[in-house]
Amino acid sequence: MKPSQTPIATGDQPPSPRRRDARRNHARVIAAAVEVFRENGARATVPEIAARARVGKATVYRSFPTKEDLLESVTRLSLEELGRRTATAARATDPHKALSGFVDELFELLARDRLLADRLAGDASPAVAVVLESLTEVMEAARAAGAIRDDTTLLDLRVILCGVSLQLIRMDERDPQVWSRFGAMVIRMLS
Repeated sequence: MKPSQTPIATGDQPPSPRRRDARRNHARVIAAAVEVFRENGARATVPEIAARARVGKATVYRSFPTKEDLLESVTRLSLEELGRRTATAARATDPHKALSGFVDELFELLARDRLLADRLAGDASPAVAVVLESLTEVMEAARAAGAIRDDTTLLDLRVILCGVSLQLIRMDERDPQVWSRFGAMVIRMLS
């Protein structure tokens, strides 16, 4: 190639400084959104997230046109961890222990993730359906083994789990031991 020729842009070219900056800002927005939503749940605002990320609101809206888009993105991140835990519980050989362990882990997670508690209780997130399917498997295995009441349904489990977690959130309870205590009560209620 002659020195005067300009190389054609390809995927192998290093990204432009502007693109690197955009990716860095996007990562900062996601990190800030995770923190703010976990602390405050769905009621957190885009301006709070922008301030935490140290970017303007327009930067947030460039990546996430609506607050719901941002909520769903962060929900999916939280659900990845919960999904792994649910899948592990679904494969366990002792259904009662699996359900009890899952509820304990769930309440430990919800104690520090207000957004996940909000989203599990509502119907706004399509990503929640996947976790609920796995939870149904865990519940049905526990019911078939006689570890929980025969008449327990997913609706029962969801109402009890989400009802307890939403009340703890309303009380602004953040102590994992308190959450664990109520998780154990949930299992006893179902037995």
